[in-house]
Amino acid sequence: MSERIRDFLRQRQGDGPCVVVDLDIVRDNYSAFVKALPDTSVYYAVKANPDPAILSLLEGLGSSFDCASVGEIGMVLATGADASRISYGNTIKKERDIARAYELGVRLFAVDSLEEVEKIARAAPGARVLCRVLCDGAGAEWPLSRKFGCDPAMAPDVLEHAHRNGLAAYGVSFHVGSQQANLGAWDFALAMAADVFKEMAFRGIELKMVNMGGGFPTRYLKDVPGVPSYGEAIFAALVKHFGNRLPATIIEPGRGMVGNAGLIEAEVVLISRKSAEDTVRWVYLDIGKFHGLAETMDEAIRYPIRTPRDGDATAPCVLAGPTCDSVDVMYEKTPYELPVSLSIGDKILIEACGAYTTTYSTVGFNGFAPLASYVI
Repeated sequence: MSERIRDFLRQRQGDGPCVVVDLDIVRDNYSAFVKALPDTSVYYAVKANPDPAILSLLEGLGSSFDCASVGEIGMVLATGADASRISYGNTIKKERDIARAYELGVRLFAVDSLEEVEKIARAAPGARVLCRVLCDGAGAEWPLSRKFGCDPAMAPDVLEHAHRNGLAAYGVSFHVGSQQANLGAWDFALAMAADVFKEMAFRGIELKMVNMGGGFPTRYLKDVPGVPSYGEAIFAALVKHFGNRLPATIIEPGRGMVGNAGLIEAEVVLISRKSAEDTVRWVYLDIGKFHGLAETMDEAIRYPIRTPRDGDATAPCVLAGPTCDSVDVMYEKTPYELPVSLSIGDKILIEACGAYTTTYSTVGFNGFAPLASYVI
């Protein structure tokens, strides 16, 4: 926890859980990506945390932006960023949203099917398209293996279809899975991208760009490689598969940009047992899956938790949220070690919560207010 966040929480007036993000850490993360991959453009994944202060900071630093909707495009344009710095990276778009993005000046779109190409050809004539290919997500804590992307063998047909429909068949995109700890994941994906480039060249169409996606991790309970290690591994893979004819490249850090910049302060509401013989306590917080911690689904993301009783003896606990929904349990399959002395009313800190928390918080499920957010 940064001193700035510590000071903010000491002075905070108000009740209920909140997430606090330190912009100084976001700035440092952006600089690390630029330094690690100096010839690659950074397109911040807006969905990770679209707070206007974060977007404005990144716009001022020179970042571009990956957007998943017209709403996100509007948020980015509100910072003063030019539409040329926006990629409409969602492969599932309404035709009227494509038309609106095009009207706003967006010219780079992602596709993964012939049908999506046809929508873009009608609504955004002459636009550039990147075809997203499937990755298995091996090594990622939050894989993205099936919903987005097409088989690499299908990608040339999608791109040729774009070319024949008046679009600029511009390149290939992929995503190796969120919270990707395997440095070699990009090597496998770039090999696939290079094969698509070769096939398109054989068909007489020159591709120009590879969107290497996100996947850059933040540290939770396990150590992960630093940004420089990812930069070295990615650049080595680019040279290995493309030789001296390197394409233009972009990356889309989201979690890696803002994850470690924020934390959540929450409160212990109840500590109980399910029977007199039960050795495992249930610890209920005033925040759960419906108020920002959706990524605890299947216990995929295990957040670091700090308590005022750290240093005391610990015992395994089931950790759950406050709502009247039985799925609102964060950690049960693998119980969480918490101090035996933990008490009702204690404030706890859930670290590395700068990404995918505010945007996963419900509007008011069970009447609980959305997760309060502060950017400092």
